[in-house]
Amino acid sequence: MNTHLLALQLMAAQGCLGAFDTIYHHEITEALPQKASARLELTIHSIRALIYSVLFAGLSAWEWHGAWAWVLVIVFSVEIVLTLWDFVVEDRTRLLPATERVTHTVLAINAGAFIALLALNSADWAGQPTALVWQPYGLLSVFLALCGIGVGLSGLRDGYAAWQLGRRTSAPQEQLGALSFGAASQRVLVTGATGFIGQQLVATLLADGHQVTVLTRQPKQAAWQFDGKVRCITSFDELSDAQPIDMVVNLAGARIVGQRWTPARKAALRRSRVALTQQLVAWIARAQHKPRLLLSGSAIGYYGVQPQGDDRELQEESPPQPVFMSQLCSEWEAAAQEAQQYGVQVACMRLGLVFGHQGSLPQMLLPIRLGVGGPLGSGRQWLSWIHVHDVLRAMAHIARASLHGRVDGAYNFCAPEAMAQRDFAKTAAGVLHRPALVPTPAVVMRTLLGEQADLLVEGQRVAPRRLLGDGFVFRYPQVEGALRSLE
Repeated sequence: MNTHLLALQLMAAQGCLGAFDTIYHHEITEALPQKASARLELTIHSIRALIYSVLFAGLSAWEWHGAWAWVLVIVFSVEIVLTLWDFVVEDRTRLLPATERVTHTVLAINAGAFIALLALNSADWAGQPTALVWQPYGLLSVFLALCGIGVGLSGLRDGYAAWQLGRRTSAPQEQLGALSFGAASQRVLVTGATGFIGQQLVATLLADGHQVTVLTRQPKQAAWQFDGKVRCITSFDELSDAQPIDMVVNLAGARIVGQRWTPARKAALRRSRVALTQQLVAWIARAQHKPRLLLSGSAIGYYGVQPQGDDRELQEESPPQPVFMSQLCSEWEAAAQEAQQYGVQVACMRLGLVFGHQGSLPQMLLPIRLGVGGPLGSGRQWLSWIHVHDVLRAMAHIARASLHGRVDGAYNFCAPEAMAQRDFAKTAAGVLHRPALVPTPAVVMRTLLGEQADLLVEGQRVAPRRLLGDGFVFRYPQVEGALRSLE
């Protein structure tokens, strides 16, 4: 068999596998372009992708003779070094899911095979007069050329994301400032510390001088992420009964949006929230030194679905509904409230959509950035949101209040300005200098997401009555200012 043709066929397979890895892992499940810790990895990905773009396009219908053969050998050598470097960086900065590890292994094997075949051809090509010789292979050449365009665009995307992450780190921007959680040098236990909110909370706690212990399934990643400044545990059994903890922030929970809510997925969501919170309360029950405060996660999904056209503000006293998300939040909060019987102050944080460089907002804004975004569903549904900085500031506010024994029950973590989804799309488009003319029909979202589409095409108008009543002042009370702060 023609070894060059076989090499091109393996390259085509590499293009398909690489597209799956980039879209499913890097963009959707891992959201690398939003992670500050992934800046170096994205830089490597960008360079490799641009190299592959040249290889796909250049080898799709040309043979590299003479000096070009040596150029090909040099390019392959650089690609191999970058791949090995990428493996090291990934291992140091994040714990890869099983599917990504398997995909990377197959990609490495496949790449090794076609590189070896092309290296054999290069030995023959090197003896030919220097030229790029036209040698097309029909539809295979067309497909490889398209792969070259696609991987080139992916490389530019990763390079831009790496630049953006560097700009956020180095450019002057509004900071949280000296955020105080009250008493000096508290001992704080955080679950969900490697998540979007958790990682920023831990950094803020460390800056405020507190001792932080994190419960995580990824202790290696957490240790790297927080520069070894936190104690990492994987189970409450690693906390002795005599371990003094002053405050617990419970943010753990599997991602809500993404996989369809099958019975198995619903059970997993309950385990990651309700069951884990029950384990936390069981540790509190046997602890010799009870925490002063438990700040436990929840969501405005507690209120269920507010019918479109219903403009009433939902407050902390508003009841739940007999739908899955509402029931999940109710069970989660009930599990946390059990800690009250041990003298612990408990505050449940009903979070709206959290605006930040991670989380759901970047995915929501991506169609608008590309000029193909617009309202979701009818656009009439209410969107209740909060800037991540105000989430942290509200946590610190409640932590300080708990020093005076004034904390209990639920708090709506939402900005005072809820808005219709179509108005959000219009405002976001104005901030990004893009149009917002292409709506996403509700039927499409329901087909793709099933029951969880209600989180996007339905909504709630939620008011932060308790926070405002306690004198909390939002730094970002309006959508436009919040979005501009994140550009």
